[in-house]
Amino acid sequence: MYGLYDKEGILRFVDSDKDACIAYAELFELGSTNYCLMDLADDTKKVKGYTNPNQSLEVYNN
Repeated sequence: MYGLYDKEGILRFVDSDKDACIAYAELFELGSTNYCLMDLADDTKKVKGYTNPNQSLEVYNN
């Protein structure tokens, strides 16, 4: 998988085809100095069981 990020670091497009990412940049007239194309890792480790990573980040509003 490839990710295309703009110069502010915002992910703009993801695809398994590198040429599709470059075509996206050309379509939106992003010059090569205005984007970064990164190879994203496909092999992520899976955690056994269910965990809630946001459990301690809950916010209570009154």
